[in-house]
Amino acid sequence: MEYQIINQNQKDEWTQCIKKAVAFDLYHTWQYNAFEKADKPFLFLYQQNDDFIAFPLIKRKIDDSNFYDLTSAYGYVGPISNRQFTHADDAFLENFKNAFLQFLKKEAIICVFSRLHPIISQGAVLNKFGGVYDNGQTVGIDLNTPVEIQISKYRKGHRNAIKYLRQHDYLTKEVSTPEGVKTFVKIYHENMRRIKAANEYFFNEEYFLNLINAKEFDARIMLVYLNDEPIAGGVFTFTDQIIQVHLLGTLTEHLVHSPVKLLIDEVSLLGRECGMRYLHIGGGIGGQNDSLFYWKSGFSDLYFNFQTWRYINNQLIYNELVKSKAEEFSFQKTDFFPLYRKSSI
Repeated sequence: MEYQIINQNQKDEWTQCIKKAVAFDLYHTWQYNAFEKADKPFLFLYQQNDDFIAFPLIKRKIDDSNFYDLTSAYGYVGPISNRQFTHADDAFLENFKNAFLQFLKKEAIICVFSRLHPIISQGAVLNKFGGVYDNGQTVGIDLNTPVEIQISKYRKGHRNAIKYLRQHDYLTKEVSTPEGVKTFVKIYHENMRRIKAANEYFFNEEYFLNLINAKEFDARIMLVYLNDEPIAGGVFTFTDQIIQVHLLGTLTEHLVHSPVKLLIDEVSLLGRECGMRYLHIGGGIGGQNDSLFYWKSGFSDLYFNFQTWRYINNQLIYNELVKSKAEEFSFQKTDFFPLYRKSSI
C-alpha cells in the first residue's frame, strides 16, 4: 500500500491537503505543527484515487535504543479526511490501516499516541487498529442555536456573574501589539504559577506572537479590563468552523468575580458574527470530571467525548522498555502513555 510522508519543509503540500478535509482544526495545520521545536513533525498521507486520510504526527527517538515512537502536537489532533466514512468504506479503511502498519514497521516505531478531536469524527479510522480510550468529556457551545437558548443553558451562577461584570464596567478588547502580548503573558504566567503548572505550559511571548501572526488559522488574544487595568485574558483560535478556548488566565486578586466568564460570553457572540459553528471550551485536567470541568460545564450542556489513541505496534519491545524504567517510575494508578516516557495525556 502506498503512502506519502509530507515533512515540515513541504508547507504548501501540507496546507493544500489539510484544506481539502471535511473538517480540520488548527492542530492539523502546518503552521501549528511548525511550533514544535524539540522534534520534527510530519504529515502521514494515505491516498486512494481522490480520497485520502491525513494524520499529523511527531517522530521521537527512544533513548538508549534503536526504536522510535510517535506522538502528536499538543491539542486535539488525530486523523482527518476529505470524506465522511460509512460501512461502505471498509476496504478503504483497511487499506489505510495496512499502509500505516507498513510505515510503522519500516521506521521501527513501537507505539503511537494522539489526543483525538472531540468534534471531528475519527473513530471509524482508528477503530480498525484498536487502542482508542475514553478520557472523559469536553464542553462546547453550539453557535447555531439562538443566543437566547445559549444563555438559558448557562448555570445560574455563570449568568449572574456575567450580568454583574457587564453592570460594573468590565470590558473586553482584542490586543495584537507586542505590548498587548506582553501584558497577556504576565497575566497568564501568574495564573500558571498559582495553579503550580508544569514548566512546559509557561509559553513565552514569541509563542503568542507566532500564534496571532499565523496565516493558516485566526488566533486572537482578548483581555478583560476594569478601569483601564487588564485583569484577565485568553487566547482563542478560529479555524474552519471551530473556536478553541486555547489558554486562559486571571490575576489572583480578581478571581472572585471570574472575569473570564464575560470573556467566553463575548467570544461566543464574536463567533456568531464570524459564522463559526462551535465554541469548544474543553474539559477537565487530563479529561477528568474535576472542578475545571464543572466550571466549564456551567456554560453549556453540550458534551463531546474526549478520546486518546494509544496503539502499541510491538508489544514485546514496549514491555521491555517499560521494564527498564520500572525502578525510575512508579506505574501504579497512572494514565501515562507510553509508560516508559511517563508522559501524561
